[in-house]
Amino acid sequence: MPKTPSPEDRKILLDFLAENPDLERIELLFPDMHGIFRGKWMPPDGARKLLTRDVRLPISSYALDVWGHDVNETRLALATGDPDGYGVPVMRTLKRLPWTKTPAAQLLMTLETEDGAPCIYDPRQQLSSMVERFAAIGLTAVVAAEMEFYLFRKRKNLGSAPIPPIGSMGTQLYDLDAMDELEDVLREIRRGCEALDLPVDIIIAESGSGQFEINFKHVPDPIAAADYAILFKRLVWGCAQRHDLESTFMAKPYGDDAGSGMHFHVSLINEDGENIFALEDGGKENLHHAIGGLLSTMRELQVIFAPHLNSYRRFQEGSHAPLQPNWGLDNRSASVRVPESQGPAARFEHRISGSDVNPYLALTAILGGALIGLKNKIDPGKPIDEGGAIKQRLYGTWVPAVDAFSRSTAAVDVFGKEYRRVFTACCRAEIQKLSAMVTDVEYQTYLDRI
Repeated sequence: MPKTPSPEDRKILLDFLAENPDLERIELLFPDMHGIFRGKWMPPDGARKLLTRDVRLPISSYALDVWGHDVNETRLALATGDPDGYGVPVMRTLKRLPWTKTPAAQLLMTLETEDGAPCIYDPRQQLSSMVERFAAIGLTAVVAAEMEFYLFRKRKNLGSAPIPPIGSMGTQLYDLDAMDELEDVLREIRRGCEALDLPVDIIIAESGSGQFEINFKHVPDPIAAADYAILFKRLVWGCAQRHDLESTFMAKPYGDDAGSGMHFHVSLINEDGENIFALEDGGKENLHHAIGGLLSTMRELQVIFAPHLNSYRRFQEGSHAPLQPNWGLDNRSASVRVPESQGPAARFEHRISGSDVNPYLALTAILGGALIGLKNKIDPGKPIDEGGAIKQRLYGTWVPAVDAFSRSTAAVDVFGKEYRRVFTACCRAEIQKLSAMVTDVEYQTYLDRI
């Protein structure tokens, strides 16, 4: 049977309800494999169900397509009777929402199976399993995410292209005037981070028109880091709506403007609190082996870092996205950058993910690749700064990346064979559906010419 809640969780919930008597709903959030929130609205007078594990959701909800439809090939819905999982609240994420018109709160949820085991289809549980693998060898990952996103004018038709906000036209890299133009919404995002306890460091204007970047502080908890990233996406959406704007973490919303990436800074500390990349004895080798694992698994796991059709528009010549599995010392053109190689800040920065990734799965893949490198003492070769040669290119299109993942032994090592199968099935269903669509570009190009 599902596990009972801890006394601490019970206290958090009851105290929160007592402090917020005006609440009209609690929004229960279950992030699926795409990072899309599925879930339910719960009335506050029913919140005690959270303490009895009486909130349920179909396990198949984690493997819907991006449109919210069942993917029959996963065999998680009709083929098995579409069984429920039992919702487990992440109580530290229970926070009042700063953007809703009526008093509301949100709460991240995860799923257990009927016998109380973690649900392997839950991306958060995938990352939790990887964290446990590191803990078993006495290591903890310290993680900080950087996320880019766009703000644009609210559209009348959801299928139309985005238009940058007034005052944000043209390149705006580090442009303080661009931030002044959108001061109201950016200030609300900052205040929202404080209300939701999201440990934000800085916000800067990025290269694209209406594009911004958020940097999070380093935390010794990869699961919390992923929680912060995915909840930040929802916060930006809510704040943008209040200011008659829209937001997107789409990898490449404009064909002729910069794409949006999500970078992860990672270091590893041992049970003595020491950064193993900075140890006098073997620190450099540890860092190199971790990078070797990242590079050796990068192509096989690329579809985790670039999960959709649009994701691959970033991987083009002349773009800011890395095109090869390589590494460099403080080199922002590399897939893996080493900002600091000595001292307590020694770490690597993984730079190939788009902002459209599921942060739980991306961090699982990154940590899994590093673990493979550490265990097998993989040599990353020379950094590109020292003439390191790379024979392979990262995939520039979606289909071969999905095919590589479907055959990947690294994917089985990191995620398990069953999750590899389900993730592949969802990708291929999306490919099939999008391939059948005739686009406006095709009409514009061919309809009256062929």
